[in-house]
Amino acid sequence: MSDHVRIVEVGPRDGLQNEKAQVATADKIALIDRLTATGLQSIEATSFVSPKWVPQLADAAEVFTGIQRKPGVHYPVLVPNEKGYLRAREVGVEEIAVFSAASEAFNRKNINASIDESLARFAPVMAMAREDGVRVRGYVSTVLGCPYQGEVPLADVVRVARELHAMGCYEVSLGDTIGTGTPGKARAMLAAVAAEVPMQSLAVHFHDTWGQALANILACLEIGVRVVDSSVAGAGGCPYARGASGNVASEDVVYMLHGMGMTTGIDLAELAATGRWLAGLLGRETGSRAGKALAVS
Repeated sequence: MSDHVRIVEVGPRDGLQNEKAQVATADKIALIDRLTATGLQSIEATSFVSPKWVPQLADAAEVFTGIQRKPGVHYPVLVPNEKGYLRAREVGVEEIAVFSAASEAFNRKNINASIDESLARFAPVMAMAREDGVRVRGYVSTVLGCPYQGEVPLADVVRVARELHAMGCYEVSLGDTIGTGTPGKARAMLAAVAAEVPMQSLAVHFHDTWGQALANILACLEIGVRVVDSSVAGAGGCPYARGASGNVASEDVVYMLHGMGMTTGIDLAELAATGRWLAGLLGRETGSRAGKALAVS
């Protein structure tokens, strides 16, 4: 496998969805445009979920139509169902993401459905996407633990990832939603999934609740993963997982990768400046250690 790592920037969606204070539409657009200018290849722009569930992203259509889309850069959006898919397509979305959890309890709490029911809901969305030539990315959450049931059987993680890939997801992102994973467990989980789904179709998505995200990413890089989800300034968490702190900061991941001699195509200084700008907008310090270090270096 190559030494190029593709970063999937999830800040504009996963990072902002948890913010209690409303972020202005113009600021969301500015964030995505600034991220585009850093050299990122994949930026998750927003989510076409019901505004009742995620009020912060009620302006999804306005945000998506307002950004300056750059050729060669992908701007996936999250969609929960057919209604969300149709809303996204109305404004020209060309890549979507669908999500399920490996934990039965989490699925019940999050979307009021079993794992099998949640996967069945995607069938019509996948069919429409195939018909329209829309790329679909899949998310599997709670791969290394659940806030409601604790341990999540590895067999369930493998099954959900395999199903999403078989349904037509070109890539499946494996998410440690509550950030309790450690390197050995992260590596074992990825290896088990990679035995059923090609490694080049897998990504990792680690939250940093227990400070293990970078170590977990490294453990997974060592066995071949080359796609990493992260959030500028470490913004975000999970509205359905109590105590889950933010995603790993994109700046910290890029700094580590560049230090290992790996390429990302990303301008780290620009990314860090964007993270500090976003943090200022949200009224706090950046959650990125690299971002803080670069500010004083």
